[in-house]
Amino acid sequence: MKAGKYYVGDLCYVLGDRWDEVCDLIIKDHVCLDGVFELKDGTQFAIYGTAYGDGFYSDQYANGYPVDSGSIGCVLVDSITSGELDESLGNVIDFDDDFTTSSDSGIIYIGEIEIDTEGSEGIDDESINDIW
Repeated sequence: MKAGKYYVGDLCYVLGDRWDEVCDLIIKDHVCLDGVFELKDGTQFAIYGTAYGDGFYSDQYANGYPVDSGSIGCVLVDSITSGELDESLGNVIDFDDDFTTSSDSGIIYIGEIEIDTEGSEGIDDESINDIW
């Protein structure tokens, strides 16, 4: 990905008006794909599935990432439609240099950010109480 200011988190919160197009790109034969994709308008984004689906995950700096789409990714802040950016639902990070994204064994790597979705089941105590 090119250097710049990125939203990192669940992309359904910031690409809501284009979420159907995102899903058309990343879901093939009932399987969600990971990687870097580009929307018809040229918006490039990276997206990776979490190990346990929806929930709340943290990176190595204790920044939080609420998830409602079972995935975490990144997109340039400039590509987000005005009014869709809610920083309480993700984190805005300024990457000074080009960076790579990947996922391995439940850990999502976005530049130097490591979000461990395997180490936690993504369910907080309040969610568990809702289940029972």
